[in-house]
Amino acid sequence: MKKILFIKLLFDCLVFFLITLFSTGIIIWVFQAVNFLDIIIEDGRNYLVYLNFSLLNFPKVISKLLPFVLFFSFIYMIGKYELNNELIIFWNFGINKIDLINFFIKFSFIIVLLQILLTAIIVPKSQDMARSFLRTSSINYLENFIKPRIFNDAVKGLTIYSNSKDKFGNLKQIYLKKGSGENFQITFAKEGKFKQIGNNQFLELNFGETISVINGKITNFRFKKTDFNLSNYEGNTTTYKKTQEVTTLDLFKCYHNLMNFNFFKIDENFKVENCRDDNIDNILKELYKRIIIPLYIPVLILISLLLIFKS
Repeated sequence: MKKILFIKLLFDCLVFFLITLFSTGIIIWVFQAVNFLDIIIEDGRNYLVYLNFSLLNFPKVISKLLPFVLFFSFIYMIGKYELNNELIIFWNFGINKIDLINFFIKFSFIIVLLQILLTAIIVPKSQDMARSFLRTSSINYLENFIKPRIFNDAVKGLTIYSNSKDKFGNLKQIYLKKGSGENFQITFAKEGKFKQIGNNQFLELNFGETISVINGKITNFRFKKTDFNLSNYEGNTTTYKKTQEVTTLDLFKCYHNLMNFNFFKIDENFKVENCRDDNIDNILKELYKRIIIPLYIPVLILISLLLIFKS
Protein backbone atom coordinates (compact mmCIF):
# COMPACT_ATOMS: atom_id res chain seq x y z
CA MET A 1 0.00 0.00 0.00
CA LYS A 2 2.86 2.36 0.84
CA LYS A 3 4.41 2.00 -2.61
CA ILE A 4 1.05 2.47 -4.31
CA LEU A 5 0.47 5.77 -2.49
CA PHE A 6 3.99 6.98 -3.23
CA ILE A 7 3.70 6.09 -6.93
CA LYS A 8 0.27 7.76 -7.16
CA LEU A 9 1.64 11.05 -5.77
CA LEU A 10 4.74 10.81 -7.97
CA PHE A 11 2.65 10.05 -11.06
CA ASP A 12 0.44 13.11 -10.51
CA CYS A 13 3.51 15.31 -10.04
CA LEU A 14 5.20 13.96 -13.18
CA VAL A 15 2.12 14.32 -15.38
CA PHE A 16 1.66 17.93 -14.34
CA PHE A 17 5.42 18.52 -14.69
CA LEU A 18 5.63 17.13 -18.25
CA ILE A 19 2.52 18.99 -19.45
CA THR A 20 3.78 22.26 -17.98
CA LEU A 21 7.34 21.75 -19.25
CA PHE A 22 6.45 21.10 -22.88
CA SER A 23 3.62 23.62 -23.10
CA THR A 24 5.80 26.38 -21.60
CA GLY A 25 8.75 25.26 -23.71
CA ILE A 26 6.73 25.46 -26.93
CA ILE A 27 5.50 28.97 -26.08
CA ILE A 28 9.03 30.24 -25.38
CA TRP A 29 10.39 28.43 -28.45
CA VAL A 30 7.80 30.16 -30.67
CA PHE A 31 8.93 33.56 -29.36
CA GLN A 32 12.55 32.60 -30.02
CA ALA A 33 11.68 31.36 -33.51
CA VAL A 34 10.27 34.82 -34.30
CA ASN A 35 13.63 36.36 -33.33
CA PHE A 36 15.41 33.87 -35.58
CA LEU A 37 13.53 35.25 -38.60
CA ASP A 38 16.54 37.53 -39.10
CA ILE A 39 18.23 34.47 -40.62
CA ILE A 40 15.86 34.83 -43.57
CA ILE A 41 15.04 38.54 -43.53
CA GLU A 42 18.49 40.05 -43.02
CA ASP A 43 20.88 37.22 -43.91
CA GLY A 44 19.08 35.82 -46.96
CA ARG A 45 19.14 32.14 -45.92
CA ASN A 46 16.39 29.81 -47.12
CA TYR A 47 13.49 28.66 -44.97
CA LEU A 48 14.92 25.13 -44.44
CA VAL A 49 18.00 26.58 -42.74
CA TYR A 50 15.74 28.72 -40.55
CA LEU A 51 13.48 25.77 -39.69
CA ASN A 52 16.35 23.44 -38.77
CA PHE A 53 18.13 26.14 -36.78
CA SER A 54 14.95 26.93 -34.82
CA LEU A 55 14.05 23.31 -34.08
CA LEU A 56 17.54 22.48 -32.85
CA ASN A 57 17.24 25.25 -30.24
CA PHE A 58 14.28 23.52 -28.56
CA PRO A 59 16.45 21.23 -26.33
CA LYS A 60 18.18 24.33 -24.96
CA VAL A 61 14.81 25.86 -24.04
CA ILE A 62 13.78 22.66 -22.24
CA SER A 63 17.06 22.47 -20.29
CA LYS A 64 16.63 26.04 -19.07
CA LEU A 65 13.03 25.51 -17.96
CA LEU A 66 13.34 22.07 -16.37
CA PRO A 67 14.53 23.00 -12.82
CA PHE A 68 12.03 25.83 -12.43
CA VAL A 69 9.09 23.84 -13.82
CA LEU A 70 10.02 20.81 -11.69
CA PHE A 71 10.04 22.91 -8.52
CA PHE A 72 6.76 24.61 -9.43
CA SER A 73 5.07 21.30 -10.32
CA PHE A 74 5.97 19.59 -7.05
CA ILE A 75 4.99 22.66 -5.00
CA TYR A 76 1.65 22.83 -6.79
CA MET A 77 0.75 19.12 -6.60
CA ILE A 78 1.83 18.61 -2.98
CA GLY A 79 0.02 21.82 -2.05
CA LYS A 80 -3.07 20.54 -3.84
CA TYR A 81 -2.89 17.24 -1.94
CA GLU A 82 -2.55 19.16 1.32
CA LEU A 83 -5.42 21.53 0.48
CA ASN A 84 -7.72 18.59 -0.30
CA ASN A 85 -6.64 16.78 2.89
CA GLU A 86 -5.39 13.86 0.78
CA LEU A 87 -2.07 13.70 2.63
CA ILE A 88 -3.98 12.66 5.75
CA ILE A 89 -4.60 9.32 4.02
CA PHE A 90 -0.82 8.76 3.96
CA TRP A 91 -0.44 9.40 7.69
CA ASN A 92 -3.56 7.34 8.57
CA PHE A 93 -1.92 4.34 6.90
CA GLY A 94 1.05 4.82 9.22
CA ILE A 95 3.41 6.13 6.54
CA ASN A 96 6.43 7.90 7.96
CA LYS A 97 7.13 11.31 6.46
CA ILE A 98 10.83 10.49 6.31
CA ASP A 99 10.03 7.47 4.12
CA LEU A 100 8.15 9.75 1.70
CA ILE A 101 11.07 12.16 1.62
CA ASN A 102 13.57 9.36 0.98
CA PHE A 103 11.42 8.06 -1.88
CA PHE A 104 11.36 11.45 -3.62
CA ILE A 105 15.05 12.11 -3.01
CA LYS A 106 15.94 8.83 -4.72
CA PHE A 107 13.71 9.80 -7.62
CA SER A 108 15.32 13.27 -7.79
CA PHE A 109 18.70 11.73 -8.65
CA ILE A 110 17.13 10.18 -11.76
CA ILE A 111 16.04 13.67 -12.80
CA VAL A 112 19.58 14.92 -12.08
CA LEU A 113 21.05 12.31 -14.44
CA LEU A 114 18.53 13.21 -17.14
CA GLN A 115 19.28 16.92 -16.77
CA ILE A 116 23.05 16.33 -16.96
CA LEU A 117 22.49 14.20 -20.07
CA LEU A 118 20.49 17.08 -21.54
CA THR A 119 22.86 19.93 -20.62
CA ALA A 120 26.18 18.11 -21.08
CA ILE A 121 25.51 16.11 -24.24
CA ILE A 122 22.24 16.83 -26.06
CA VAL A 123 22.18 20.65 -25.86
CA PRO A 124 25.82 21.25 -26.98
CA LYS A 125 25.35 18.78 -29.83
CA SER A 126 22.09 20.37 -30.99
CA GLN A 127 23.59 23.86 -30.75
CA ASP A 128 26.59 22.81 -32.83
CA MET A 129 24.32 21.17 -35.42
CA ALA A 130 22.22 24.35 -35.58
CA ARG A 131 25.32 26.47 -36.16
CA SER A 132 26.56 24.00 -38.79
CA PHE A 133 23.48 24.73 -40.90
CA LEU A 134 24.60 28.37 -41.03
CA ARG A 135 28.21 27.44 -41.75
CA THR A 136 27.36 25.21 -44.70
CA SER A 137 24.44 27.20 -46.14
CA SER A 138 24.72 29.92 -48.74
CA ILE A 139 22.86 33.19 -49.22
CA ASN A 140 19.82 32.27 -51.30
CA TYR A 141 17.40 35.15 -51.23
CA LEU A 142 19.59 38.24 -51.25
CA GLU A 143 17.62 39.72 -54.15
CA ASN A 144 14.43 39.87 -52.06
CA PHE A 145 16.06 41.81 -49.23
CA ILE A 146 17.85 44.59 -51.12
CA LYS A 147 15.88 47.68 -50.16
CA PRO A 148 16.17 50.87 -52.28
CA ARG A 149 17.82 53.98 -50.79
CA ILE A 150 19.25 51.92 -47.91
CA PHE A 151 22.83 50.71 -47.50
CA ASN A 152 22.33 46.93 -47.37
CA ASP A 153 25.06 44.98 -45.57
CA ALA A 154 23.49 41.51 -45.33
CA VAL A 155 26.64 40.17 -47.02
CA LYS A 156 29.82 40.24 -44.95
CA GLY A 157 32.44 42.56 -46.43
CA LEU A 158 30.10 43.99 -49.06
CA THR A 159 27.75 46.98 -49.02
CA ILE A 160 25.07 47.36 -51.71
CA TYR A 161 23.09 50.53 -52.39
CA SER A 162 20.43 51.10 -55.03
CA ASN A 163 18.52 54.28 -55.71
CA SER A 164 15.40 52.43 -56.92
CA LYS A 165 14.04 48.98 -57.69
CA ASP A 166 11.13 48.12 -59.99
CA LYS A 167 8.64 45.24 -59.72
CA PHE A 168 10.77 43.10 -62.06
CA GLY A 169 13.78 43.31 -59.71
CA ASN A 170 15.78 45.75 -61.87
CA LEU A 171 18.03 48.01 -59.83
CA LYS A 172 18.88 51.59 -60.81
CA GLN A 173 21.91 53.70 -59.82
CA ILE A 174 23.82 50.93 -58.02
CA TYR A 175 26.70 51.42 -55.61
CA LEU A 176 28.84 48.52 -54.31
CA LYS A 177 31.73 48.68 -51.86
CA LYS A 178 33.91 45.64 -51.23
CA GLY A 179 36.51 45.55 -48.47
CA SER A 180 37.41 48.13 -45.85
CA GLY A 181 40.33 50.12 -44.50
CA GLU A 182 43.07 51.10 -46.95
CA ASN A 183 42.25 48.38 -49.50
CA PHE A 184 38.78 48.49 -50.98
CA GLN A 185 36.87 48.47 -54.25
CA ILE A 186 33.95 50.68 -55.27
CA THR A 187 31.70 49.93 -58.23
CA PHE A 188 29.07 52.23 -59.76
CA ALA A 189 26.53 51.13 -62.35
CA LYS A 190 23.47 52.68 -63.96
CA GLU A 191 21.45 49.49 -63.70
CA GLY A 192 21.68 45.87 -62.67
CA LYS A 193 19.78 42.73 -61.85
CA PHE A 194 20.32 39.57 -59.80
CA LYS A 195 20.56 36.29 -61.67
CA GLN A 196 21.10 32.66 -60.71
CA ILE A 197 23.44 30.36 -62.63
CA GLY A 198 23.40 26.88 -61.15
CA ASN A 199 24.16 27.25 -57.45
CA ASN A 200 25.91 30.58 -57.95
CA GLN A 201 24.30 33.99 -57.59
CA PHE A 202 25.46 37.00 -59.64
CA LEU A 203 24.63 40.67 -59.85
CA GLU A 204 24.64 41.65 -63.52
CA LEU A 205 25.75 45.28 -63.86
CA ASN A 206 25.42 47.52 -66.92
CA PHE A 207 27.19 50.78 -67.85
CA GLY A 208 29.41 51.48 -64.89
CA GLU A 209 32.90 51.91 -63.50
CA THR A 210 35.02 50.14 -60.91
CA ILE A 211 37.57 51.99 -58.76
CA SER A 212 40.12 49.94 -56.79
CA VAL A 213 42.39 51.25 -54.04
CA ILE A 214 45.24 48.90 -53.12
CA ASN A 215 48.13 50.10 -50.92
CA GLY A 216 47.37 53.69 -51.83
CA LYS A 217 47.34 53.06 -55.59
CA ILE A 218 44.14 53.88 -57.45
CA THR A 219 43.06 52.04 -60.58
CA ASN A 220 39.79 52.19 -62.47
CA PHE A 221 38.10 50.71 -65.51
CA ARG A 222 34.79 51.26 -67.24
CA PHE A 223 32.47 48.54 -68.44
CA LYS A 224 29.28 48.13 -70.42
CA LYS A 225 28.38 44.84 -68.83
CA THR A 226 29.91 42.73 -66.05
CA ASP A 227 28.88 40.04 -63.59
CA PHE A 228 29.58 40.50 -59.89
CA ASN A 229 29.82 37.06 -58.22
CA LEU A 230 28.07 36.93 -54.82
CA SER A 231 28.48 33.20 -54.20
CA ASN A 232 31.78 33.49 -52.33
CA TYR A 233 30.45 35.93 -49.76
CA GLU A 234 29.15 35.02 -46.33
CA GLY A 235 26.30 36.50 -44.32
CA ASN A 236 26.81 38.56 -41.19
CA THR A 237 25.31 35.85 -38.97
CA THR A 238 27.89 34.41 -36.55
CA THR A 239 29.08 31.03 -37.84
CA TYR A 240 32.10 30.22 -35.64
CA LYS A 241 31.72 27.64 -32.86
CA LYS A 242 30.89 29.26 -29.52
CA THR A 243 31.93 27.90 -26.13
CA GLN A 244 28.42 26.56 -25.41
CA GLU A 245 28.55 24.55 -28.63
CA VAL A 246 31.76 22.71 -27.71
CA THR A 247 31.30 19.19 -26.33
CA THR A 248 31.71 18.70 -22.59
CA LEU A 249 34.61 16.29 -23.07
CA ASP A 250 36.48 18.84 -25.20
CA LEU A 251 35.89 21.52 -22.57
CA PHE A 252 37.41 19.25 -19.91
CA LYS A 253 40.39 18.56 -22.17
CA CYS A 254 40.79 22.26 -22.88
CA TYR A 255 40.72 23.15 -19.17
CA HIS A 256 43.15 20.30 -18.47
CA ASN A 257 45.63 21.70 -20.99
CA LEU A 258 45.25 25.33 -19.96
CA MET A 259 45.90 24.48 -16.29
CA ASN A 260 48.83 22.19 -17.22
CA PHE A 261 47.37 19.23 -15.34
CA ASN A 262 48.73 15.69 -15.82
CA PHE A 263 45.71 13.66 -14.79
CA PHE A 264 45.45 11.93 -18.15
CA LYS A 265 47.17 11.98 -21.52
CA ILE A 266 45.66 14.08 -24.31
CA ASP A 267 46.48 13.82 -27.99
CA GLU A 268 49.04 16.43 -29.01
CA ASN A 269 46.94 17.33 -32.04
CA PHE A 270 43.93 18.19 -29.86
CA LYS A 271 42.51 21.59 -30.79
CA VAL A 272 39.21 23.25 -30.02
CA GLU A 273 37.87 26.71 -30.78
CA ASN A 274 37.99 29.29 -27.97
CA CYS A 275 40.49 27.16 -26.02
CA ARG A 276 42.70 29.98 -24.79
CA ASP A 277 43.70 31.55 -21.48
CA ASP A 278 41.49 34.63 -21.81
CA ASN A 279 38.43 32.40 -22.24
CA ILE A 280 39.01 30.16 -19.23
CA ASP A 281 36.30 31.93 -17.17
CA ASN A 282 33.70 31.17 -19.82
CA ILE A 283 34.85 27.54 -19.97
CA LEU A 284 34.45 27.16 -16.20
CA LYS A 285 31.02 28.84 -16.29
CA GLU A 286 29.92 26.48 -19.04
CA LEU A 287 31.11 23.39 -17.14
CA TYR A 288 29.44 24.67 -13.98
CA LYS A 289 26.19 25.19 -15.86
CA ARG A 290 26.29 21.71 -17.38
CA ILE A 291 27.49 19.61 -14.44
CA ILE A 292 26.96 21.46 -11.14
CA ILE A 293 23.65 23.30 -11.54
CA PRO A 294 21.65 20.06 -12.14
CA LEU A 295 22.81 18.91 -8.67
CA TYR A 296 20.50 21.52 -7.15
CA ILE A 297 17.44 19.54 -8.26
CA PRO A 298 17.28 17.35 -5.08
CA VAL A 299 17.39 20.56 -3.04
CA LEU A 300 14.44 21.99 -4.97
CA ILE A 301 12.42 18.82 -4.38
CA LEU A 302 13.35 18.89 -0.66
CA ILE A 303 12.05 22.44 -0.40
CA SER A 304 8.75 21.48 -2.03
CA LEU A 305 8.41 18.53 0.40
CA LEU A 306 8.40 20.93 3.35
CA LEU A 307 4.68 21.24 2.67
CA ILE A 308 4.07 17.75 4.07
CA PHE A 309 4.98 19.00 7.54
CA LYS A 310 2.03 21.38 7.50
CA SER A 311 -0.42 18.52 8.21
